[in-house]
Amino acid sequence: MVNLVFTNLARHKARTAATAIGIALGVATIVALLSVGAGLKKTAGGLVHLGQADLGIFQSGVSDPTASVLPTSLAQRLERRPDVDRATPLLLVIEGVRQDPAAIVFGMDPNGFASRRLVLTQGARPSGPRQVLVGDGLARELGVRPGGTLKVKGRPFTVAGIYHSGVFFEDSGAVMNLGEAQRLEHRGKDATTIAVQLAPDVHHATAERALRRALPGTQVIGTADDAARAGANGELIGKTETIIAALALIVGGLGVTNTMAMAVLERQRELALLSAVGWKRLRVAVLVLSEGVATSVLGAGLGLLLGVLGAGGLNDALGVSSVVTPSVTPWTIGQALLIGVAIGVLGGLYPAWRGTSVSSAALLGGA
Repeated sequence: MVNLVFTNLARHKARTAATAIGIALGVATIVALLSVGAGLKKTAGGLVHLGQADLGIFQSGVSDPTASVLPTSLAQRLERRPDVDRATPLLLVIEGVRQDPAAIVFGMDPNGFASRRLVLTQGARPSGPRQVLVGDGLARELGVRPGGTLKVKGRPFTVAGIYHSGVFFEDSGAVMNLGEAQRLEHRGKDATTIAVQLAPDVHHATAERALRRALPGTQVIGTADDAARAGANGELIGKTETIIAALALIVGGLGVTNTMAMAVLERQRELALLSAVGWKRLRVAVLVLSEGVATSVLGAGLGLLLGVLGAGGLNDALGVSSVVTPSVTPWTIGQALLIGVAIGVLGGLYPAWRGTSVSSAALLGGA
């Protein structure tokens, strides 16, 4: 059966290749989107865990967590709670670095735990005004070193040192004193988020629920899933993935249906002969359906390769390459192959039925 399936596909190389390429393009788009979505999710997790925090407090109802506005005094209120060990305010300066608009500058309290946990790899901590620390990722990209200059919102700051935190989102940006960031953004005593370190032996989920009840008007984000759901970009990518997957199933299914239906019409005599020599209708249907699935799997395999290679290009096109790294996971690969098989099954159902709907005598007579 397997040899017969591939023999039949090889007899019509151009048609099989055209159908497989069409399926490959749809699957490649899905793989690229899923990869960027997974990378965005990892980046969102970094946003939550800035300074190795357990969770972050953001303003509720904003389109994106980075647009949140909270009073810095909320950190002191949080530290009085028995389930919170430490809390520190952070202000995110968006599009502050002209050379890399996706890089984020973090305003941090120099005495807060988020700032203290930065590991300096070069230089020293700021000792005066108008000084910044630069993440090693951004430093490599811009070629800056301690003693150099980094412009933030068009104003020059001296690079005091280079740091590494282990959080991609943070290492691709820079850090300055919270007060200077507030003056730069004209934000008074406001912050974007409050990074929270929970007290020892406090259950994470329990603390989240308690904080949500105690802080109306805020959203407590403790996982990458929470952050991705809170962000409009993550929701948009998720919906786009669903739409593209549906379109791939419809368009790919129609393509397979058309290809296999034409093949069935051209092979009526062959199918009739198979029935005449004892092949049951179910076996004939399985043969036709298998050819459709094989074509789709070939297309899905090609699409998987194109999607992995094209994910970086899509990342660059979206302008998020400096903060998001595409991530191809086993689940992404499994979804792509599953969609490929689904296209083959859906597209092969009608041709399989058509190939068995006429009796062998009628088919041979028509031949």
